[in-house]
Amino acid sequence: MSHDTIFRALVTDADEPLYKQLQGNLREAVQSQALKPESLLPTERELSEKLEVSRVTVRKAVEGLVQEGLLTRKQGSGTYVASRIEKNFSKLSSFSEDMKARGRTPSSEWLLREKGSVTPDEALSLGLSPGTAVFRFHRIRMSDGEPMALEYSTIPASALNHSGKISSSLYATLDTYGNRPVRALQRLRAVPFEGEIAVLLGVPAGSPGLFIERRAYLRTGQTVEVTQSYYRGDAYDFVAELKTGADDVSQPESRL
Repeated sequence: MSHDTIFRALVTDADEPLYKQLQGNLREAVQSQALKPESLLPTERELSEKLEVSRVTVRKAVEGLVQEGLLTRKQGSGTYVASRIEKNFSKLSSFSEDMKARGRTPSSEWLLREKGSVTPDEALSLGLSPGTAVFRFHRIRMSDGEPMALEYSTIPASALNHSGKISSSLYATLDTYGNRPVRALQRLRAVPFEGEIAVLLGVPAGSPGLFIERRAYLRTGQTVEVTQSYYRGDAYDFVAELKTGADDVSQPESRL
């Protein structure tokens, strides 16, 4: 395993903080497969000495990637590249972005891609008037060719300029029209996968999974996405950072 990318020199007088530069090096090493899933990361001391930065800088860089789910800590063993996909609920990102950040290749198998009039339930969820046009996108989401999740999305047609063409990432396409969501509400529950869902995801009937309902909003408050997803329980871990109200205070970012 080559550590050239990890130990690439950091620029002390750059606009980007040192810990952010180190995060970029580590992320690139994962994406390029220089660090493969379950690979052990060099120790905090080794990174600090070879990069000539403080251990506080290294710790901050690594902690950020642990929170993202790119790295994982094992008590008494060290820090590793995550093998399971860790989805951080504190960050609103697309499936494609999550996979690419982990050095994986995202793809989709289309089940349905259609334009139609909003149904009563969709109108209620999206805050749309009867007869408004929407797009419905149903997909199997793949990582390195392996089924990982099912997504059933409904999007106002106006958010996509009434064009049903989307790239591999729905959020990237919404972004091109200035309609990428900035916040979302999600509800999840554990479910067993049965019938067609189990078949589409390639898992035995009764396999554990997570059902997630997401409603995403523009900065204006307008609902721009309603998605129901089924994520494989054997491939995903969901993480969230929790804080007390007393800690929810903005602090100036130090240049470590």
